[in-house]
Amino acid sequence: MGAVTEEREAVAVSDQGDASLLALVDRLAAVLERSDLSEIEVEAGRTALVLRKAVAAAAPPASPTTVEAGAEPVTAGREAPPARPSVKAPLTGIFYASPSPGSPTYVREGGEVAVGQIIGLIEAMKLFNEIKSDLSGRVVRLVAESGQLVKARQPLVEVEPL
Repeated sequence: MGAVTEEREAVAVSDQGDASLLALVDRLAAVLERSDLSEIEVEAGRTALVLRKAVAAAAPPASPTTVEAGAEPVTAGREAPPARPSVKAPLTGIFYASPSPGSPTYVREGGEVAVGQIIGLIEAMKLFNEIKSDLSGRVVRLVAESGQLVKARQPLVEVEPL
């Protein structure tokens, strides 16, 4: 096992007040940025300061993707924002599209929804919260799947105004 070496630079600090201390920190940050050093540590009396360079996260390896002709590419790691107005989750929890397993869903694609109509339930902290639509129109797409975790402000249902 090889030894790990750490580069350090010693800096003398005079006790001349806050302004000079801030100026020193700025100078040390500039030195750290333009050098090969990974860290600068300064001690003055009972005060200690450690400046470290941020380490960039390694990019995940690229994997080949196939796109069907006419299909729109999807941005990796991020869902594209909905093109239509949507009813969004008011809180984080488990989304349910129907009042109980096996019963019909509150809304369906192609159906109409009115302001104040229940579109689903979100279970959070063992409580079931009715989610009511703040839009009226035709349901274009059910974005959230029943039984799946949804986050606050995540689109649940896309609605096309009538």
